[in-house]
Amino acid sequence: MIDLPPMTPPLKRSVTIDGHRTSVSLEDAFWKALATQAAARDLTRAALIGRIDHARPPEIGLATALRLFVLAHAGPGA
Repeated sequence: MIDLPPMTPPLKRSVTIDGHRTSVSLEDAFWKALATQAAARDLTRAALIGRIDHARPPEIGLATALRLFVLAHAGPGA
């Protein structure tokens, strides 16, 4: 038996990056983790997403970059 975290289908949310609106679909756990990471950096979630967007390679989609960011910054036991 394996313990699974609570699961939700991806939730689409609109974000504004450099004045341009876009939508991103992520599972609720990723949205929550991004909010936690943003707060730890004294940023809004939108500002953190903008920074991740600017740092990602062009061949990597925004949703993928956001998920990988969250995984890279997950705490022990995550």
